[in-house]
Amino acid sequence: MIDFEFHSPTSLDEAFGLLDQYGDDARVMSGGTALVLMMKQRLAQPGHVIGLRRIPGLASVASDGNGAVRVGALCTQRQMEADPLIRQSLPLVADTYRKVATPRIRNMSTVGGGLVHGDPNQDPPPSLIALGASVVLSSKGGERIVPVADLFIDYFETDVQPGEILTSLLIPQAPAGSGAVYLKFLPRTADDYATVSVAAVVDADESNNCRDVRIVLGASGVTPIRAKAAEDLLRQRPLTEENIRASAAAVIEEVDPLDDFRGSADYKRQMAEVFTRRAVTQALAAGR
Repeated sequence: MIDFEFHSPTSLDEAFGLLDQYGDDARVMSGGTALVLMMKQRLAQPGHVIGLRRIPGLASVASDGNGAVRVGALCTQRQMEADPLIRQSLPLVADTYRKVATPRIRNMSTVGGGLVHGDPNQDPPPSLIALGASVVLSSKGGERIVPVADLFIDYFETDVQPGEILTSLLIPQAPAGSGAVYLKFLPRTADDYATVSVAAVVDADESNNCRDVRIVLGASGVTPIRAKAAEDLLRQRPLTEENIRASAAAVIEEVDPLDDFRGSADYKRQMAEVFTRRAVTQALAAGR
């Protein structure tokens, strides 16, 4: 492990001051599961680590009064799967976080830390994007709200600017009567990253016509990918098996997976089609 100085501020203002003081030589840490691993692998070598654990008010879950749930950045992933408000209002989110790694990891890893890490293979972003969630990025100059869909810029690169700290996550509920599902293709072990993952939210009317749909894939490119062409083939159309298959087939041209030990890029494209079809079909059934 590299040598570094650990700072434990007790307020956001103090944390912002430390970021100003140490600049590029500082990294913010919440749960630490990602940063510590990167430091061990020499992928990150900060001279100063700024821990957020002692800052109050960053680990709560509450309704924001406008139909969304505000989640503090220091909430653990275990909280996300177990919190009563999230389980009732955002079952897709609870189910998605339940599929992250192992209980030991979920008890340490935080919501904000996972998102800022920018790993395109992690589980939560597809579901959060499908629900239209946003993050609150705070700095000494104020707050900036960024849709999760726009947070990821490139491989392990996010839109968090120097001096900013992700302080909370805003998650709207799915439309009333809609169905939602997150599927994770795991040919290896249950705690592994997905080979391909898909989140789908489907809103259908009484005649089985699609009012709206959102399809987002993980582990399918250098960032999570919203499959807009596939969505357009379903929106305002009957949700027949034929139309769902056509929509899923369009995903092949939208994803851009990488070859790795979980599978070749061509294999992942095929699995993206298969799991998109399954996700849309299951989301439709869940909303009935």
